[in-house]
Amino acid sequence: MGLFEDVTRFLEERLDEFLKNNPHLELQALLEQVREQEQDTTRLIRELESEKQRLEQQILALAQEIQTWHGRVNKAKSAGRLDLAEAAQEREAALLRQGNQLWGQMQGANKRLTQSQELLRQIQQRRKEVQAKAAQAQASSTSNGDTKGWNQGSTYKSYNKATDPLEAEFQRWEIDDELERIKRNLS
Repeated sequence: MGLFEDVTRFLEERLDEFLKNNPHLELQALLEQVREQEQDTTRLIRELESEKQRLEQQILALAQEIQTWHGRVNKAKSAGRLDLAEAAQEREAALLRQGNQLWGQMQGANKRLTQSQELLRQIQQRRKEVQAKAAQAQASSTSNGDTKGWNQGSTYKSYNKATDPLEAEFQRWEIDDELERIKRNLS
């Protein structure tokens, strides 16, 4: 393990040194990271919008069911069937509790959606800033020509982030962490 750790540390130090000597490349890496965050946040917004729509549909269906049971309560009372009226009232109360839970979930989804949209605006602003800095650094480094190979394509096949479940889990965790940080800042 010691040799592997030494080699890893050596490579990390060389990469850090290289990026320090070529700040435009560091900005490009940062820009790529910001783009990924923007994509992840956009995907999160789509998921939250879908969740919100799903919850709204469940609430509407539940409201119709509550209305049906409310009518049954009245009908049973009118007919003198107090046993049925009581059972229908219990069902109506259970459905109302369920509706309150769904309403709370929808409010939470709305809040997370609003926070995610604000986060997306911040990320987009950050991307514009980094793009401007990267363009400026690229323009000043074109005369150097010492990083030409870095910017060219490679045949190396990298880790597939789109299908990696661990990557997806960390992205969700990082986005949730960022949302919590924004929530604390907004409070």
